[in-house]
Amino acid sequence: MKTFKISILMILALVFTLTISAKPKIRIIATGGTIAGVSASATSSAYGAGQVGIQTLIDAVPQIKDLADVSGEQLVNIGSQDMNDDVWLKLAKRINQLLNEEGYDGVLVTHGTDTMEETAYFLTLTVHSDKPVILVGSMRPSTAISADGPANLYNGVAALADPASNGHGVMACMNNKLIDAKSLIKTNTTDCATFKGTYGEIGYVYNGKPYYILEPTYKHTTQSEFDVDNLTKLPMVGIIYGYANASPLPMQAFVNAKFDGIVLAGVGDGNFYKDVFDVAVKAQNSGIQIVRSSRVPTGPTCLNGEVDDSKYHFVAALNLNPQKARILLQLALTKTHDWQQIQKYFQEY
Repeated sequence: MKTFKISILMILALVFTLTISAKPKIRIIATGGTIAGVSASATSSAYGAGQVGIQTLIDAVPQIKDLADVSGEQLVNIGSQDMNDDVWLKLAKRINQLLNEEGYDGVLVTHGTDTMEETAYFLTLTVHSDKPVILVGSMRPSTAISADGPANLYNGVAALADPASNGHGVMACMNNKLIDAKSLIKTNTTDCATFKGTYGEIGYVYNGKPYYILEPTYKHTTQSEFDVDNLTKLPMVGIIYGYANASPLPMQAFVNAKFDGIVLAGVGDGNFYKDVFDVAVKAQNSGIQIVRSSRVPTGPTCLNGEVDDSKYHFVAALNLNPQKARILLQLALTKTHDWQQIQKYFQEY
């Protein structure tokens, strides 16, 4: 009996030791981008995106194995200028599966920087888990002198491995900064410090540990009512750029193609050139939802300001830039065509 009691105690001690020493289970989903790019030489600014596979990226940063139980898969291998709705749907469905069914503690997505902000925002609206999802990329290809990809990859895994990262929605980890999906913007074409938050970053990574200073207040992830699990395509929504003496032809082309919605990257507070405005009113009356956003990089597009949105049944994008307004409109149109409900989504998300 005494031997049996000792054996039970030893087993319990072993289980306790294994439990406290178990590393977080992290999955890396690779989609390509500059972080997987290859240049002709270490000093060349010309390169091809999406050339390196996921295992090569993982092997290049062996230190991440000290942080977590890391494994990877290759979803696609493209430059993010070629990101599209089909990949978004596959990515969201796969992340939900990994976090909610397969027991992973976090997901890292390697991604090109051109459309990283759009993918991050789409995911924060369609991933239904409090577990962290982080996007990382690089501004220099993997073969460049002082490539920034490995450090971003390491910091991303470090943030995922820390329980403090739960509940913040989808984020990007670039240049030591943690930036929430709604606030994330690319501000420079080539600089490694290109990514900023329109209202600041929500945290940073230092010495392999994340530190959080803000929390997003908009609805995201587990609070989001947008479900793509059974979707095979998204509504067609296009963006029209506003400028002096703008032609109405692009807007009319979307109308003729029977798009479901159109976002205007307007001037100032989301204003239209008069000829474009006339086509927009006709489009709204025909059932195509019009959303007013702005080409100005910061500041809201105000509801019922210079444009009487309620009169025309337009939707004001508020704090969303045109590319993110397009994503929210796509998802909103999967649920309703009521302009007032869509405006409510823009207030909540």
